[in-house]
Amino acid sequence: MSTWTPLESNPEVLTKYIHKLGVSPSWSVTDVIGLDDELLAYLPRPVKAIILLFPISDAYEKHRAEEHERIKTAAEEEKYPSDLFYMRQFTHNACGTVALIHSVANNKDIEIAPGVLKNFLEKSASLSPEERGQHLEKDKDFTEDHQTLAQEGQTDASAYETVIHHFIALVNLENTLFELDGRKSYPISHGKTSDETFVHDAAKVCKEFMARDPDDVRFTVLALAATQD
Repeated sequence: MSTWTPLESNPEVLTKYIHKLGVSPSWSVTDVIGLDDELLAYLPRPVKAIILLFPISDAYEKHRAEEHERIKTAAEEEKYPSDLFYMRQFTHNACGTVALIHSVANNKDIEIAPGVLKNFLEKSASLSPEERGQHLEKDKDFTEDHQTLAQEGQTDASAYETVIHHFIALVNLENTLFELDGRKSYPISHGKTSDETFVHDAAKVCKEFMARDPDDVRFTVLALAATQD
């Protein structure tokens, strides 16, 4: 298993990264300054994805294990939209890139120019989530772009030998709110949503993560949204 330099939750760096990958300049990554309704109202619209950076704590790992077992042993197998793009993460510290891929790939109206991301999505379209994760690990162009942008954070990201934070993406696909996390075996459905309520519904999920670790302040919330003029 290969190891990448971790990305920082710096909106300017992440925006530069997705544009380098080929995402249209019409879209940018921006800070979510708060999860209350009045603060969410400041976000540029439309918002296509919410990206959460959170600490991997004992409480979270306990929740993740219980969630996995519940889905695995459910009487009815979970059904997902046929066009849901989901991939596993097998590259250390690639969670930021995986979250960005999940955010863009599940919003078909985001234009992607020919380049690294478009090539990856086309080549991995028919692959399984596990095969997609393996494909990313072997993708030299993606690795190079990630490493270049990871060095542009505000601190020396390469100094962190053990990264204890993790990026995930929350998206609205076919009016269902999905949590997409490359460390999990399955996409997680958080129930119904809509274009109008998505930001508020995703904020509720973020609050659930925070409630599991009420004494920890190391949470960052970002949005993939329309670029402001």
